Amino acid sequence: MRWVLTGVVLCWAALVYAQGQFSEPRSPICTLGSAVDDGCADIRAREILDAAEPPWRAIGRVNFASRAQRSHCTGVLVADDLVLTAAHCLYNAARQRWIPPSSIRFAAGYQRGEASAVSTAKRYVLPEGQGTAFNDGPELDWAVLELENPIGRALGSFPLTAQDMLTGSVAGYAGVRPHVLSRANPCPVVRRTDALMIADCPVMMGDSGAPLLIDTPSGLAVAGVLSRVAATPEGIAALFVSSRVVYVPSR
Repeated sequence: MRWVLTGVVLCWAALVYAQGQFSEPRSPICTLGSAVDDGCADIRAREILDAAEPPWRAIGRVNFASRAQRSHCTGVLVADDLVLTAAHCLYNAARQRWIPPSSIRFAAGYQRGEASAVSTAKRYVLPEGQGTAFNDGPELDWAVLELENPIGRALGSFPLTAQDMLTGSVAGYAGVRPHVLSRANPCPVVRRTDALMIADCPVMMGDSGAPLLIDTPSGLAVAGVLSRVAATPEGIAALFVSSRVVYVPSR
């Protein structure tokens, strides 16, 4: 694993995409502000969650802003000061460099301009071998942010699980509703390997980094992190990196 401390620093053919842009496989799902396919209606029909309430307040927006660009993804607290998200969310494609941790904010429990807590990232860890050609190694499309403040002590967090399952749910900030936390439920898994899962559920840009949540005897747990999506003849295919390959730094 490697830590990024400064700014210097589907895989399955149907899910190939251009980083930071709507690619042809993605654009038919739902363009921002207009419905061009049934998949968009499915995204708008997702359940709106109360992001200020547990356990949902442990999910939030990973925000980046500069003079030329503003973007967001979804992230989830997996420890008091650690947030799991997608690696491609931390890469500035326009400048072809990784975003400085100090420019990243995690807004936990974000809803309509308010957040339960906000913290700047101190650093983040990427998997060994992660480059910038995200299609070459989809199982590497994950990252863990270490926050300046341990906001999870008050808000809670979700554990990771390697448990196999047939279906789960996804909670994130979809591009057509970027200011509310909404849940796609159910999200049945239709294909899997040890490192990757494809599920059939309505997700889109903005949801990147969202957790695939499953029920366990001790409550909800994170089984995977959303990497990318594509429109297919069978519906929206969502690619998740399995929690089995995610490394969470020890304390």
